Amino acid sequence: MRRIVVGISGASAIYLGFRFLNILPNEIEKYLVISNGARLVLQSEDIKVDFSGVENLTIFDDTALESCISSGSFRCDCMAIIPCSSNTLAKIACGISDTLITRVAHVMIKESRKLLLAPREMPFSAIMLENMLKLSRLGVVISPPLFGSYSGRTLDDIENLILGKWCDSLGIDYDYKRWS
Repeated sequence: MRRIVVGISGASAIYLGFRFLNILPNEIEKYLVISNGARLVLQSEDIKVDFSGVENLTIFDDTALESCISSGSFRCDCMAIIPCSSNTLAKIACGISDTLITRVAHVMIKESRKLLLAPREMPFSAIMLENMLKLSRLGVVISPPLFGSYSGRTLDDIENLILGKWCDSLGIDYDYKRWS
């Protein structure tokens, strides 16, 4: 794998998107887009973000639709939207690409590249479930941050399992406690 886009949209558990970004191997080119909604959540939840340890990282504004990552001719291997708000999920399911995150998701689908969505809001409404089913039928990986009891007892253990499952879905090596 050479390139990944990580989108962080405005739902709770934004820190998981940043943890995912931080565990990606250094040699992978990383392109980060943070939605305006996510920026508001960062402020309201008083989350501090530090990218100093993330190598090969380029950050784009969600309004920058002219960015290289918005084009199908830009060879990007995959995209993960962690967390994925119900609004972002609905826009992607309906083909609305009015932000950089939704535009890149549209490109991933049309180019048959890997796209992982981590819907975070719960309970899931019938509308959200229909949107997830529609996208799953198009090959999108729908992977909410759900824990496995075998992952361990600490929150860190549970989060490592979730991160590992996301990496597995995208073909990225990550060492975590697997079912034995």
